[in-house]
Amino acid sequence: MSKFVSGLSPMIEAMLDYREALGFSRQTHMSSLMSFDRYCAKHDPDAITLNKSTVHAWIYHELEKPRVDIQVKASAVRALGKYIAAIGMVAYELPTDFVSQKKVFSPYIFTDSELTCLFNAIDHLPFDNIDHINVIAPVLFRLIYSCGLRPNEGRMLEYSNVNLSTGEILVTKTKRKKERLVVMSDDMLSLCKCYAEHRQAFAADSGFFFPCADGKAFNSNRLDRIFKRCWEAANPDVEPKQLPNIRIYDLRHRHVSTILNRWLDAKRDLYA
Repeated sequence: MSKFVSGLSPMIEAMLDYREALGFSRQTHMSSLMSFDRYCAKHDPDAITLNKSTVHAWIYHELEKPRVDIQVKASAVRALGKYIAAIGMVAYELPTDFVSQKKVFSPYIFTDSELTCLFNAIDHLPFDNIDHINVIAPVLFRLIYSCGLRPNEGRMLEYSNVNLSTGEILVTKTKRKKERLVVMSDDMLSLCKCYAEHRQAFAADSGFFFPCADGKAFNSNRLDRIFKRCWEAANPDVEPKQLPNIRIYDLRHRHVSTILNRWLDAKRDLYA
């Protein structure tokens, strides 16, 4: 049974099916399109395609709500318009510059010394008898870095997908639902084996390799705060506001840049 109720519901469902077939999550635009669908059902119930006045009216309606991410809303209705036009129907496509765009985040590439200081700070997190973050963080952040994982792939890693005999990790929580296998280095595997022994004492029943106190995966915002706190601790002589803005994702960027530099040193063709 469709979650959508307006005259546009067949088009919305078809677009979500199409995106899912391409590997995108249905949830990416779900909330925004449900809001747009309800608005159309009330204010333009006979519409079977997008018209400019309704789209604009909905955008302005959403702007009146507190803490709304209007770029997300605009992106959803723009994608719907592009899909309807692509299948041969006339539809209004919201211009990309209709709402102001978010500032693009520039990756920060850690130097060797910065990485050393950062992981030293992570290794010295205060004892935590509730979430055991002082035990989890050193392994989680090293795994993200050494295997080039996306932050969500690391924090949501399932225990059953870690082979502590071979060092293989089955990564399933991927950007476009494309599962892949990565293999840990010998040092990383040894660290994970040691961690797994400690983990038995506080999270034996959890399905996640890095669980918080309730057995679920850690909240991404909390891990980000911990990571940035360690970054500040790693640079005690610098005012926090003067430090480069970093994200956990930058560990993945550093991993990739290291590999590319290694290939360049070996004179390999980066475009092969």
